[in-house]
Formats: sequence, structure tokens, C-alpha cells
Amino acid sequence: MIELRSPKIAIPVVLFAGLLWSFGPLVVKYMDNPQLVPWQYIFGRGLTIFILLNLYLLFEEGKNFYKNYFKIGLSGMIGGSGLGVAMITFIYSITNTSAAVTLLCLAAMPFFTALLAFLFLKEKISLNVWTSIVIATAGILIMALGNTSEKSLIGFVFGLTASIGFSVFSVSLRWRKETPKFTTVAFAGFFCVVFSSIAIITNDLVFFSSSYNGTLFSLHGTLVCFGLILYSIGSKAIPAAELTLLSLTEVVGGIFWVWLPLFGINEVPTTNTIIGGFFLFVSIIYYSLIMRWNKRYIALN
Repeated sequence: MIELRSPKIAIPVVLFAGLLWSFGPLVVKYMDNPQLVPWQYIFGRGLTIFILLNLYLLFEEGKNFYKNYFKIGLSGMIGGSGLGVAMITFIYSITNTSAAVTLLCLAAMPFFTALLAFLFLKEKISLNVWTSIVIATAGILIMALGNTSEKSLIGFVFGLTASIGFSVFSVSLRWRKETPKFTTVAFAGFFCVVFSSIAIITNDLVFFSSSYNGTLFSLHGTLVCFGLILYSIGSKAIPAAELTLLSLTEVVGGIFWVWLPLFGINEVPTTNTIIGGFFLFVSIIYYSLIMRWNKRYIALN
């Protein structure tokens, strides 16, 4: 594993990781009727993630990389399942509401993580963090009020579910820090493959969509994997506060790409989404300023 010790180099690496992730919503929007092939998307993306991460682990750790699967334990299985649920609900969210709503729901992940850690790991939450959570909750409620149609509300609920799923993954890593992280993510890909296969067989569907859609399914999975690898390389040299702010690249970029007329999607966020998003950004920035006093370093490996 390449290790970066200088934040001056690590920061651009992490920013680029977020930039890669930000193209995910655009890729989904380019698919042909993605709402009609969610299980094929989940199968293709999950399979790509599982294969690429195992190839990366083979390259990094040699032929004995598979032994990591015996080390993931209960925490890894719970975390991988949570991440798998997040991957599944992501597609149902973004195909039922705007990319902005989905991404802003995902941006609330630090606060869901704090709440879950408080409930299950008995981690204390300071008054300042509770303040951040309240501000973020106000933003989420404002966005919810702007998603009054049944379809849009369903997308919003799935977006929150995806955010909670990612938070379960994060909390599982805190629960047992020696759990192999990349192997857990690969398990999440496998979880998606198994779950989607059951759904496809049960509903008498085909496993593969058109070659065009299939290529985009794999492209999204590839963006996730390469972004994850770059993020892990850079994250060792950056404190938690900076990582929280740098992760906004994915949210801002994702909203921008689907709005930019150049790409032809032209998805303009609603007023409620903009106002709610502003509250959410304020809460994250406030949270990050608080975390500057905490010099913990977060890494995925």
C-alpha cells in the first residue's frame, strides 16, 4: 500500500477520490430507464466492486489475501451488510427523486454515525455535536417538506436509508477496528450480488440488461473502487475534520454534474432542497470546526 505522510499530497488525492465518486449520480442518470432495471444494476455494480477489490487485495497482499475473510467476524458481516443495504437503496433513491436530494441525504451520514455510535457503542456526544445534529435535522426536514409527491418522498426515504446503511458500516469499523476494511467492502459487493440474484430469480428477470446499461453499471462500480483506494491512501495523513469537509466534494460535484447543461441532464434542485442543503452544509462545517480539536486520523486500512 502506498502511504502518504504529507497532507499537501494527501489532500489532492482525497479530493480526487471524492471527484470520482461525484460522477456516480451522473452515470446513473445516463442509464436507459434505470428505474426498470434496479436489480440488474445492483448485481452488475456489486459484482464489479467484489472483483476489483479482490484483485486489488491480491496485488497488495498476495495469494493469501483470502484469509482476511476469516477475520471479518460479526462486525464485518454487520458492516458489510449495512454497506450492501446502502448500495441497494441508493439506486431506488436516485431514480425516485433528484440527485441533489439523494446526495444531501448521504451527506448527513456523520450525524447518523454519531447517533448510532452513541446508542450502540456508548460513545459520548458533546453539546456542540448535538447542535450540529439539530441543524442537520432541520435541513433534512426542510428537504422532506419539499418532497411531497409519493414518488419523490419514497426516493427521500431510500436516501436516508442509504445514509444509515453507510453509518452502520462506519460504526462497525469503530466497534472492532482490526476488522479488514477492504474485505468488508468486498463482502458488501458480494451481499449485493446474492441479494439481487435472489430478487432476479424470484421475479423471473434476466441477469443482464443491455450492453449499454451493463457498461454503465460496471463503470459506476469501478468509480467506487478507485475512489475508495485513493481515499484510503490519502486518509492516513488527514485528520477527521478535514476529511469531513473534503468529503463534500462528492456531494457538491454530484449535484453540479447533473445540473450542468453540458452533460444534458439539466436537473435543477428545488428551493426546499437548496435551503435544506444549506442547513446541512452549515451543520457539517460547524461539525468539522469542532473536530479540529480532535486530531484523530481516519483510514480505511
